[in-house]
Amino acid sequence: MKLYFAVPLILLALLIAASGVAAVTRCWVLPMNRRHVRAPRIYGWGQLVVAFALCWQLVLGLILARPSGTLIGAAILLAGLIVMMVGQLAGGNRKGGGTL
Repeated sequence: MKLYFAVPLILLALLIAASGVAAVTRCWVLPMNRRHVRAPRIYGWGQLVVAFALCWQLVLGLILARPSGTLIGAAILLAGLIVMMVGQLAGGNRKGGGTL
């Protein structure tokens, strides 16, 4: 496995996971996404699923070289993106700028 590909993927997964934990625990969303996200907890769970999918693809797809691991990781990634979209569409009428 190439180290120059694994390190940015791990860093990206950690950043997405940190943002997801902040959204789930404190209802805090990045300022550029606050206007669009109506249900921050659902959006945060979607971010955590996306971070898990990236780690899944890294471990099973790149390190163990299993094609099925990459395919399953892609399906998990798609599910996380769908959950994030639901977090943008569901919920009440939030106004931009608030953290709750």
